[in-house]
Amino acid sequence: MAKRPASNLLFDGSDWNFATLSRAYEAIEKIAIEEMGLDIYPNQLEIISSEQMLDAYSSVGMPLMYQHWSFGKRFVHEDHYYRKGARGLAYEIVINSNPCITYLMEENTMAMQTLVTAHASFGHNHFFKNNYLFRQWTDAGAILSYLDFAKKYIAKCEERHGLDAVEAILDSAHALMDHGVFRYRRPPRLSSEKVRERARERLEYEEQTYSDLWRTLPLAVENRDREEAERDASERKKVLNLPEENLLYFLEKHSLILDPWQRELLRIVRVIAQYFYPQRQTKVMNEGCATYVHYTIINRLFDQGRISEGAMLELLRSHSNVVFQPAFDDPRFPGINPYALGFAMMQDIERICTEPTEEDREWFPSMAGNGDPMGTLRDAWANHRDESFILQYLSPELMRKFRLFLLSDRSADKYCEVSSIHNERGYSSVRAALARSYDVAARQPDIQVVDVDLLGDRQLRLQHSVKNGILLEEGSRDATLAHIRHLWGYDVSLVGIDATTGGVLYECSTAKFTV
Repeated sequence: MAKRPASNLLFDGSDWNFATLSRAYEAIEKIAIEEMGLDIYPNQLEIISSEQMLDAYSSVGMPLMYQHWSFGKRFVHEDHYYRKGARGLAYEIVINSNPCITYLMEENTMAMQTLVTAHASFGHNHFFKNNYLFRQWTDAGAILSYLDFAKKYIAKCEERHGLDAVEAILDSAHALMDHGVFRYRRPPRLSSEKVRERARERLEYEEQTYSDLWRTLPLAVENRDREEAERDASERKKVLNLPEENLLYFLEKHSLILDPWQRELLRIVRVIAQYFYPQRQTKVMNEGCATYVHYTIINRLFDQGRISEGAMLELLRSHSNVVFQPAFDDPRFPGINPYALGFAMMQDIERICTEPTEEDREWFPSMAGNGDPMGTLRDAWANHRDESFILQYLSPELMRKFRLFLLSDRSADKYCEVSSIHNERGYSSVRAALARSYDVAARQPDIQVVDVDLLGDRQLRLQHSVKNGILLEEGSRDATLAHIRHLWGYDVSLVGIDATTGGVLYECSTAKFTV
């Protein structure tokens, strides 16, 4: 192969500077926008050190993150394994914001800076801006200003109320983050600066006028018959909008012991949890999209003579490491690699659109042979999450490539049964089962607030809808209930109900153990 002229190369060698970064960015942007039709937020690239990357790891990858002891603990943990060589670092971190912020490691070679720019600044960026979940649940234009407000507000609370008091609330709020999101209804957008300023003024007013004497007032106790009690219970559930799936939201709005500043801390944690919720539902699609974009762009740059053979070998080696899928009997097997599955599905969609088989035409009549792979991919990226994407686009050919089959493992049996194999009926079952495994709602316990008598014992009653007989681990269950009691101020009970039969499987309460 003839050596490519140096004058046409974007870079020569592993070293980089801001001029080469700018030149590579412009070349990547031209392909991404003009040829692939990507729609992105404006980009902001930040160069950081490995220690700064570790710090970003520890604070869940967010800029302007507030301080908490758990972030420092995670930093020490990650730093220990990194310096021992037991764990590497990500080449980049990308923030779903407007502008879209991409952190690049200064230790990266120029070839890697090119790859991660294409991967994050264009692949992830396009997905963040266009996927319906991110459009519905997050406000990329407001998250940075909100984090700035949150960091300053928490620092102010630490000065006024003490570090221990603030961390005690944050500890309990962090324990409930997975149950601090709205799953089925859209939360309000982040408030504007003016509205946020009004909220701060309201909090200060409430703190100045609040009197603890209100807690000492006696409660009226009446003898009520069963019918009246049930009527009252129905009425209070209606007033409190029960059942409520978002535990942090309920505690923020209805806790009887929290001060205004403590409620605001719960809201901060809840908003951040909501921000990450779409990312938990789109891991395969998001990483598959970004990997497909960077692979397409670097190959196009190579075809144009903008990348040398040596740089291309380095890029392909890094790409292969990312999409490597160990076999089930490999000690490195972690399950299905989301990068591998996502990228393979994107490539498979391209194949079906351009070179379909008869099997493809039968399974995917609307897109087989349509000759528009990028249009098909952009539509899929915009309108699906992992579960629906796999259910609609996973092909029999890809199931054969990944050697997928379905095992039925029932606790009552002493054996496992291969219930679905590579035939027409089996493909549908395998695809449906794999799709269900990416449903966040199916993987996480369904725990909701179902009742609380504010004029009676004030016990907060939670209900766990038990699916497939999977119960909660007692140690973590009781520890989490203790955190809820800390925020609620009174006893908390939890009842496990079989989702199929409605029968009671277990009951527990904080009244039965030391808080």
